[in-house]
Amino acid sequence: MQEKFRNLPLRSGVGIVVLNKENKVFVAKRIDNPKNFWQMPQGGVDESEDFLKAAYRELEEETSIKNVELIKELDGTITYELPEHLLGIIWKGKYRGQKQKWFLMRFIGHEKEINIKTKNPEFLDWKWIDLEMITEVVVDFKLHVYKELKEKIKKIIN
Repeated sequence: MQEKFRNLPLRSGVGIVVLNKENKVFVAKRIDNPKNFWQMPQGGVDESEDFLKAAYRELEEETSIKNVELIKELDGTITYELPEHLLGIIWKGKYRGQKQKWFLMRFIGHEKEINIKTKNPEFLDWKWIDLEMITEVVVDFKLHVYKELKEKIKKIIN
């Protein structure tokens, strides 16, 4: 890592694993990385927010999804660091990565509620996939995050 980025802090973030009634996972393709990489909804925590409030806000901002029930707040946090070519670019260069608190939620609404064409869209497309597939579609620098999530979720839903 370049010396000037080594001392940057980690951004405080949340992530949301949304399951449908068949236990398939919601993933979406980012506008700023339209290759065949998919991710689960995630984002930063505002100053006055707790993690759960931030998770509900981010989920709605990115997907328009409101009709969910919380299954579980996953234990601990998971950290990832940005690859060198993204340092200084993502988050206006203020952070070197993210330390995330993850939540497992069940989507209980109708699919017509899901709308990624939001006020500030982040995604081009979305779909439901098998839990086993989340590590096949994620960008490489978040692979360890999705591997850990997959194991934690398997223990909860099996």
